[in-house]
Amino acid sequence: MHLPGKRKTIFSRDMHDGREAIRAVADSSVSMFRQQLTVPAKDLGSLSFSWQAKQLIEKADMAERDAEDSVVRVVLSFDGDRGRFSAKDKMLSELSLVLTGEELPYATLMYVWCNKRSAGDVITNPRTDRVRKLVVESGKANLGKWLDYERDIRADFIKTFGEEPGTLTGVALMTDTDNTQSRATSWYGPVRLKPRAVTAP
Repeated sequence: MHLPGKRKTIFSRDMHDGREAIRAVADSSVSMFRQQLTVPAKDLGSLSFSWQAKQLIEKADMAERDAEDSVVRVVLSFDGDRGRFSAKDKMLSELSLVLTGEELPYATLMYVWCNKRSAGDVITNPRTDRVRKLVVESGKANLGKWLDYERDIRADFIKTFGEEPGTLTGVALMTDTDNTQSRATSWYGPVRLKPRAVTAP
């Protein structure tokens, strides 16, 4: 997904440190490598993903409007009751529709690597509280390594938004450096969804 007026982050298939990967190269740019889908809330289970980063973006701060960049993100979008949108969010959704042809998702949960905040911290997007980031990696200690995660989607959504999730409508990879006007390279492994296990009565 390309954002109008912005340079594109380049995503390409790669083999990196023995793994099949998607390589992301950002140069003062932003875009998403996205798969649209429909997973009802009752079927939400776990999400597994992996990434590797060469460096962090020194000037980035995901809580600040003008520095809100990240070397890696895995992005989940959800449907829900848009009647609960604030006036500001309704305006942002209408603007998104004009610029991209798509409305603002009801809720967007991002798994991110933050320069300084601790794993488990939640960062609310400075433009809208309908986008929230859950820190799963922090600091420089694990740069240059493949890092693997498995997350409980429902539990993470409740942690970040304080409510039950709706239908999952999309999964995306996002590496962006447009706000800090910097460069970054990262790699993503496969992203996999595992349905919720059904307990026998």
